[in-house]
Amino acid sequence: MPDVELDQVTAIYRDGTVALAGVCLRVRDGEVFTVVGPSGCGKTTLLRVIAGLEAAADGRIRIGGRDITHVRPSQRDVAMVFEGDALYPHLTAAGNLRFGLEVRGTPPAEIDQRVGAESRVLGLWSFLHRRPATMSAGERQRVAVGRATVRKPSVFLLDEPLAHLDPVERLRLHRELALLIRGMGVTTILVTHDQEQAMAMGDRVGVMREGRLEQVGEPSELYLRPATTLVASWLGDPPMSLLSARLEVDDDGTWIVLGHHRLSLRGTPSGSLRARVGEQVVVGARPEHVTPADSSAPATTRAGTSIELKADAVQRRGADQLLICTIEGTGSLVARAPNRTTVKAGDKVELVVDTAHLSFFDPASGAALWHGA
Repeated sequence: MPDVELDQVTAIYRDGTVALAGVCLRVRDGEVFTVVGPSGCGKTTLLRVIAGLEAAADGRIRIGGRDITHVRPSQRDVAMVFEGDALYPHLTAAGNLRFGLEVRGTPPAEIDQRVGAESRVLGLWSFLHRRPATMSAGERQRVAVGRATVRKPSVFLLDEPLAHLDPVERLRLHRELALLIRGMGVTTILVTHDQEQAMAMGDRVGVMREGRLEQVGEPSELYLRPATTLVASWLGDPPMSLLSARLEVDDDGTWIVLGHHRLSLRGTPSGSLRARVGEQVVVGARPEHVTPADSSAPATTRAGTSIELKADAVQRRGADQLLICTIEGTGSLVARAPNRTTVKAGDKVELVVDTAHLSFFDPASGAALWHGA
């Protein structure tokens, strides 16, 4: 399967809005690449430009080394699944699966074989005879996926394929889709608002903002070392807490000052963070690195790493619960606690912060200054 390359691709809407601003990207042969970002950031336009449904105002698009920037959509060997199922309403599920192959002149015996194989993989047998109006949303979306994959395209584009399904159906189809894509080995680009889906399915993830790729990397890289506050705030459930802070250094070491609270930062600030001593920074903390203090541990072991806050809210999630605490003038700090924790909203709670895993960002640009372990 070929790779997909975008070289300084720009797309502009008729009203002058820049939808893509010089996007450079290479999706590797057989890779599953997922794209997340806020509404209006250009995710869907990215797919439509690759598919040829929108024209690129500038830049080049290549598939397998072939320049397809000005090639007609039907000649790009690209299959796309839209947010809505977009099935032909007058055709049955089987008819929808067969249509694209028939138009391309595929021999009937081969059509039967492909449709049969796709129906088995996606579990379509029980409603192949039905028209879209009589199917559930999940059934229609499975047919839409099958209609795209039955063609065996060079590139598979998915635009929010599970967005309108209920949670149970979404989870089930998510699993089926992941297995199908991996089994096909087709170069795939998936756009989604669901960052959990993006992290689970993508070999690499791209986070978009205002028509540009903010950061591209493996899921663990983006989670542990976000390049900007936008990436930090998009990835993670819940996302990273971002707090206004100040760095101070004295004879006792380096301190993170959060309002009236102080946390000890192990070691000496290095790199870009060193120049920020005495200045404002944004400090980022993942919920798993903020936990209720173990009352059995000696107070001396918690010195400099714990702060006492009021729990404004408690969100119970089954296996664990989240404690949401406000630090006046800095922002909200979210802690992850075991489900046995008895803290209630309004209670005071001592939280231990693993400062070795904190991230620091520039408050003006949002760019990362330093990441912990």
